Amino acid sequence: MFASLLAAAAVAATTAPSLPADIDPKSLSRLAPLDRAALSPEGQRVYDVIRGANAAIPLNGPAPISMYSPGAAEPIDRLNQYLRKTVVGPRYFELSALTAAREFDQFYEWTGHEPAGRRAGLDAAVIDAVKFDRPVAGLPEKDATVISFGRALFREHRISPALWAKTVELFGQQGAVEISAIMGDYALAAVLLIAADQHLPVDRPSLLPPK
Repeated sequence: MFASLLAAAAVAATTAPSLPADIDPKSLSRLAPLDRAALSPEGQRVYDVIRGANAAIPLNGPAPISMYSPGAAEPIDRLNQYLRKTVVGPRYFELSALTAAREFDQFYEWTGHEPAGRRAGLDAAVIDAVKFDRPVAGLPEKDATVISFGRALFREHRISPALWAKTVELFGQQGAVEISAIMGDYALAAVLLIAADQHLPVDRPSLLPPK
């Protein structure tokens, strides 16, 4: 997931001396970079779908990890590309992605989406409320609602009737569903990245502090 991360993730990785023994020095994860020529015809088709106009799948990130299961990689990519056109707009797409990334302490996704969130118009105070797990009091109502929604979803595994009603009031029913889907999409990305122990390239320092 993928298109917005392709350029940044395609930067060649330099081996860090502290990498665990099971981490590939090029992918910086537990999974070596894929060779398109070694894939099945179906795998090559999915590889080409995910890479888009770029020459290759990036070395790092969720795309090369998911490509180890081409049948899963294609719908994951299709869902992510659809959600980037969500009815809630790019600002709340990015805030939903950041909220999910923070709840999983997923430094790889956070480091890609914090700059994207700033470009989409998120204020520093909103980003910092998520990054540093601060109260949402004083934030714009829509921003506070998205953050509260994500925290309830991931921490309590429950959305109260009042919070659901407020989310629908502000974003509509489709928007509420798509905010949920964006958070679920980035939770899936976080799980894949954690399982494969994806590290950041040394020239892309983490923007996410530990809680």
